[in-house]
Amino acid sequence: MRVWLWGVLLACWLGSVGAQERKSPSQAKAEVWTGWVSWVMDGDTVLVVRPGQKEPVKLRLDAVDAPETCQPGGPASRDAMIALALRKPVQVQSLGHDSYGRDIGRLWVDGADLGAEMVRSGMAWAYRFRTGRGPYAALQRQAQKEKRGVFAGREEPMSPALFRKFNGSCHAP
Repeated sequence: MRVWLWGVLLACWLGSVGAQERKSPSQAKAEVWTGWVSWVMDGDTVLVVRPGQKEPVKLRLDAVDAPETCQPGGPASRDAMIALALRKPVQVQSLGHDSYGRDIGRLWVDGADLGAEMVRSGMAWAYRFRTGRGPYAALQRQAQKEKRGVFAGREEPMSPALFRKFNGSCHAP
């Protein structure tokens, strides 16, 4: 009986450890740090240099999905992020890593949440991995209603996730 009980307890503990490892970036413990943006890869991915470091951290913004650079609206989205962040001091709330090894987090310049700014201006979609909706969903609805950014055309733009499904990533080899 004791062996069985220990087996059950061990299985429960191992299950809870596994569940902790599968937490989404937004559920991970947040680390807040400062730096400056040395490069903008696209509308939702930047390179940030920490003080005293030479190598930048590749940061993917949490809760947004910007058009791929080879997708219609992609260059404009990248340009919008360049205007907001390039060579500026930033505050980062690091939330973990994605399957590509990038840090996932929130990014602020002068107190402005850049993920919210990108969605508000219509240069990115509100998106949360696995749920599809993120904290900026209302901002996206407003941008669509007011036809801002990528939503300005007559046709509904293809979301980045759907674009990648049909065309792959612009960065794929």
